[in-house]
Amino acid sequence: MRAWQIVSEGGVDALELAERDVGAPGPGQVKVRMHASAINYRDLATIKDPVPRGIRFPTVPNSDGAGEILEVGAGVSGFQVGDRVAGCFFQEWEDGPCSPQIMASALGGARDGVLAEEVILQAGGVIPVPAHMSFEEAATLPCAALTAWNAVVETGATKAGDTVLLLGTGGVSIYALQFLNLLGARVIITSSNDEKLERAKQMGAWETVNYRQTPDWDQEVLKLTDGRGVDLTVEVGGPGTLQKSIEATRVAGTIGLIGILVGEQIDPLAIMRKSLKVQGIYVGSRRMFADMNRAMETHGLRPVIHEAFAFEDARSAYHAMEAAGHFGKLVVRC
Repeated sequence: MRAWQIVSEGGVDALELAERDVGAPGPGQVKVRMHASAINYRDLATIKDPVPRGIRFPTVPNSDGAGEILEVGAGVSGFQVGDRVAGCFFQEWEDGPCSPQIMASALGGARDGVLAEEVILQAGGVIPVPAHMSFEEAATLPCAALTAWNAVVETGATKAGDTVLLLGTGGVSIYALQFLNLLGARVIITSSNDEKLERAKQMGAWETVNYRQTPDWDQEVLKLTDGRGVDLTVEVGGPGTLQKSIEATRVAGTIGLIGILVGEQIDPLAIMRKSLKVQGIYVGSRRMFADMNRAMETHGLRPVIHEAFAFEDARSAYHAMEAAGHFGKLVVRC
């Protein structure tokens, strides 16, 4: 079978399409024929800068994918050949708090990822996908969707009527917008692109802010909330936007810290003065994944896919991620 591999520090164009033999699943494992793999910014960053992340060569990239079970290893119950499943980002996180051991089970980093025609995964590290979704749609769930769910449901404990700030229109933010609509929250979303903001408005965003036209977007958010600030900010920019997110969030509000897209110094004094809860979010557990899938299936919620690429053209998908012109998710068909 074929798999894309990180084989050097050469970046996207140095990715290698190679023949690999994954063998048979061992005890407690399943072999999955992948049909689609979705790309996250983390996957791009891993390919561009593998050495500081401890990536060995060769490593198969990508954490997110969906397919059907080809073989079941000894001792596996609850799954059979032909089942449609998605891989879990962390192969060893069933429930409870995160841990170093859980973090060491991440796909596309500590372990080979899923940008391959066949993969071996832990039986506890796959999950049935919503029946109404295609493989391409289901492939977008393990990282971006679950991160958004964790941010707005688990960490943010969002209630109907709450106001939530989302930064940008990438995969996490668009999923968060969809989940917040289900919860009855009001969403303010930012972007530098008016067309993307209009699409977000059509999807149910309450207010939009173009951060290029309004560099002090935090002050605009305060105006929109009559000076109070938002209850929750889903922060995907990182240090470069965190200071403004702190200003835009209400006293005793919450910031779900996800992103590392841009860097800058921050002043933590405002966090203390405003009694803010700043919670780092690193995807989520299998139990959260199951909860999210039930909600999506109940409401018939479908992922937003910007573009799907052929397996042989996977490099172009990463270049599209780097160009940042997408709205929603980028997917590679396997």
